[in-house]
Amino acid sequence: MADEHETESKAWAIEAAAAEAASRAAEEVHRPPVVPMERVVDREDIERGERAGRRRSQEPGFPRFFAELNLGLILTAFAIVAFKTPNHFAFGGTSGVSVILSTLFPTLPVGVFMWIINAILVILGFIFLERKAILWSVFASFALSAYVSLFELFIPTDVSMTGDMWLDLCFAVILPALGSAIVFDIGASTGGTDILAMILKRRTTLEIGRALLLVDIGIVTIAAFLYGPRVGLYCVLGLFAKTLVVDKAIESIHLRKVCTIICAEPRKVEEFIVKHLNRTATISRGYGAFSGKCVTVIMSVLSRREAVQLRRYTREIDPGAFITIVDSSEIVGKGFRGTN
Repeated sequence: MADEHETESKAWAIEAAAAEAASRAAEEVHRPPVVPMERVVDREDIERGERAGRRRSQEPGFPRFFAELNLGLILTAFAIVAFKTPNHFAFGGTSGVSVILSTLFPTLPVGVFMWIINAILVILGFIFLERKAILWSVFASFALSAYVSLFELFIPTDVSMTGDMWLDLCFAVILPALGSAIVFDIGASTGGTDILAMILKRRTTLEIGRALLLVDIGIVTIAAFLYGPRVGLYCVLGLFAKTLVVDKAIESIHLRKVCTIICAEPRKVEEFIVKHLNRTATISRGYGAFSGKCVTVIMSVLSRREAVQLRRYTREIDPGAFITIVDSSEIVGKGFRGTN
């Protein structure tokens, strides 16, 4: 009996192993190939893609860095002179304090007070911080003050440019937000209260964001008492809108498209991504929940323009392809510049 039982157990094990092997063989027949890129494209294509990835991940050179920094400062300075000062919009920061001081001391323009405040902050920065850490913040502080003084020579600050307070508020928020986003994108700052934030971070245990927000709220409160509730409410709107618009602008600059594709011609899509877009992709297997079929899943992170090209090409070769494209502004890794 024991021998018969052992024989039956062995037979059952053999049958189970055979069934499993047959199942694996059948699965391999229907399993789509996942081929390394070296077999899909030649070495020259791969090296070209690697070079393109290195270029994309590099920080901007000095000429571009300097040009973008000044562009951001010019946009901010223009908004201060053309839209903030005539309407007494004091959202916070050195420009908000300068607008209030220019009202209390009307003989001096906003630009002069920005020079004074930024000079004080720079001196404090040199006292409490390493000089290398605040080099570009010092330049940005004085450059912004210079641009404000320059615009004041050509743009009247005692009358609204548009005559519409609401329209002025929109541009008083959008232009500095765009300027700040450009500056932050290259790893710099607009100076001013950023130096104060660096000092607080280095020398105290205060939460920087909360401390600066309280300062801005204090400036808005003073503006409300000084200019009346109507202007004060505009300043409150501007303060919160500025934060939202800056964040949105920064996200827009860093925005990338995460594309996931399941189609009947995965090999062609891989070749298109590597050869034409100079990008790479992650290839994996997936299974349909209803069909149970094994499919090739292609995932690649692209720019907006590249995502449009990939979608168009995929639809041309396979009109029934399944494509998902998701926005992401937090892409960190080879071939991408991490958010600062």
